[in-house]
Amino acid sequence: MTTADSPAAADRRVTWLRLALIGAIGGLLSGMFGVGGGILMVPLFVTFAGMDQRRASATSLAAIVPTAIAGSIAYFASGEVDLIPALFVAAGGIIGSWAGARLLRRLPLGWLRWMFIALLVAVAVRMLLVVPERTAAHLELDALTILGMVALGLVIGVASGLFGIGGGLVMVPAFILFFGMSDLVAKGTSLAVMIPTAVSGTITNARGGVVDLRAGIIAGIAATAASFGGVALAHLLSPEWSTWLFSALVVIAAVQLAVRAIRLQKKERSDRVA
Repeated sequence: MTTADSPAAADRRVTWLRLALIGAIGGLLSGMFGVGGGILMVPLFVTFAGMDQRRASATSLAAIVPTAIAGSIAYFASGEVDLIPALFVAAGGIIGSWAGARLLRRLPLGWLRWMFIALLVAVAVRMLLVVPERTAAHLELDALTILGMVALGLVIGVASGLFGIGGGLVMVPAFILFFGMSDLVAKGTSLAVMIPTAVSGTITNARGGVVDLRAGIIAGIAATAASFGGVALAHLLSPEWSTWLFSALVVIAAVQLAVRAIRLQKKERSDRVA
């Protein structure tokens, strides 16, 4: 039996294939909806790559870096990235994620987590009631709009720091509902915002030794390739179908958070009893 045919080599091939498949799923979601893709990558890393929750989240974030860059470039090539709003939201997001990471150590997260779950459900319902325009008027940047975008970034950053949830789930509907962007521009701008936040988060996680770099590179390459297909699908989908599918994605995120909240509550009760 050659080395290539050994059980160890076969296991490595299976592992690489699993990581590539996980990345491809995340990249497809990222390109289609302007989200990070971690909503599915994180549980898949836990289930099929044997990672704990923290390492799975950190590795997913690392894989998002090249994916967000590739996806935003694809949208930018079609004129569907609004860079100035992206800068304002990113600035608020960097501050918010810093604040969220510190609040994590001080706040009782039980009721905050359920409030955020309720917000996600409300976002999903609201998206179903409003079908975005495929073409929208140019966004006028006045002082109130700029403040609103910085505030949006703060909310996204705090939520990311507290709950580990990707910003695109809130960012895309906010761009559509509050700032009148088309669905495609909202997705492209959302991916552009994710680049600096994903880079800074990955650097922090790498310093803390919680990133599986090998897995992140494999998944990131697959995700980057799949993101182009996701962008193409976003252009093929009608605004109605895009909205329905995005709402379903938000509901999946809310269910994941609810399951995690219930597990944490049970653990806290058992710890108190013990």
